[in-house]
Amino acid sequence: MRLLIIGSLAGQIGAASRIAIQRGAKVLQAEGIAQAMEVMRSGQGADLVMVDVAFDIEQLLAEMKAERIHLPVVACGISTDSRAAVAAIKAGAKEYIPLPPDAALIAAVLEAVAAEQDTLVYQDPATDRVLQMAKKVAPSPASILIIGESGTGKELIAKFLHRNSPRKDKPFVAVNCAAIPGELLESELFGHEKGAFTGAVARRIGKFEEATAGTLLLDEISEMDIRLQAKLLRAIQEREIVRIGSNAPVKIDTRILATSNRNMEEFVKSGKFREDLYFRLNVVKLVMPPLRDRPKDIDVLAGHFARICAEENGIPVRPVSPRAMAALKAYKWPGNVRELENCMHRAVLLATGDEIDTDAIMLTDDMYAAGGSGAAASAAGLVGRTVADVERDLIIDTLKHTLGNRTHAAKILGISIRTLRNKLNAYVQEGLAVPAPGVGETA
Repeated sequence: MRLLIIGSLAGQIGAASRIAIQRGAKVLQAEGIAQAMEVMRSGQGADLVMVDVAFDIEQLLAEMKAERIHLPVVACGISTDSRAAVAAIKAGAKEYIPLPPDAALIAAVLEAVAAEQDTLVYQDPATDRVLQMAKKVAPSPASILIIGESGTGKELIAKFLHRNSPRKDKPFVAVNCAAIPGELLESELFGHEKGAFTGAVARRIGKFEEATAGTLLLDEISEMDIRLQAKLLRAIQEREIVRIGSNAPVKIDTRILATSNRNMEEFVKSGKFREDLYFRLNVVKLVMPPLRDRPKDIDVLAGHFARICAEENGIPVRPVSPRAMAALKAYKWPGNVRELENCMHRAVLLATGDEIDTDAIMLTDDMYAAGGSGAAASAAGLVGRTVADVERDLIIDTLKHTLGNRTHAAKILGISIRTLRNKLNAYVQEGLAVPAPGVGETA
């Protein structure tokens, strides 16, 4: 865990820092936002930012967003300053930690960020075969390509490889190649010098340098622009990169892992992916099977997600009934583990008895293994409606199911809490009725 603290270490935030260090975190410190941005650009890396509410958190998040630095931010402040706490959360902070710091609370926040749901929970022999092969190849510096449908857990396999490699104590850095436009991805990977292009306000160390001596995951690499693929191939072959706006090569020592949900051989044949780069990456291929082919994993994962969600909501942990489990196993899971997790979050919130039964399991009828006409019926009910109209109803219905809890509604919907709040504010301005916030939440 790498923690960046923004604020003076002379006061209570210094005590929080010492607790974090005792819990195994590596702590960097910046006196203010400008210095913090320099630390984040420098490639020293961080997994979590902890900032004193005395600073302008909204400005910090805006600057991070402008430079495409995506890290969770936690605010800290004296426990009596409730307005500052509310303002920090509204600005986009993930959590608020009252000061003086409580050791258990600091530990819980660090553990939550460190975990990031990285735990591999499985029981099916199909998953075990993949992990056994991963254990064999993890110590090697060879590049590994991880293939599988979206939501199968490819990034978890990548982190498993890193944890079982000699580089485990060095950085693990992930870049989503599908989420960043091609013209920005080059800067993200290789870095840039000040003034290299519009918006390059300072030198920025790229992900290759940030992952020095560690592991770089190129997530959904099949979505990378063909022109950038040539530069990536050169970086891997020569073990050096050149920052945008510079002519000076920088030597790198980075283990490359890549994932894709595509048929890579077909992508190569169609000219969408360079064959030479494919062979560079595909020294070893790990194929993560879809959840529908891992029935025993559905058993253990459903219970795992139900327990986690119950604990998060202060709800008694309830078992999944045999009928509900049969329904889960009959479903094809197009969204795989990610979809199962969302399903169980909903089920925990909706269940009313001593068990999580079928009435709390919300699945799309047409996706059952036996097939059916559910898709046609669903589509027919949507014809003639705008996307915004359907989205509004989905958001409001989800909020009703979560009893107004914005945080869990956002998680179920797969959007950020800020996006959800912005949409709800827009609905209120339109005169629509919006469910009241859950206990302990703000609108």
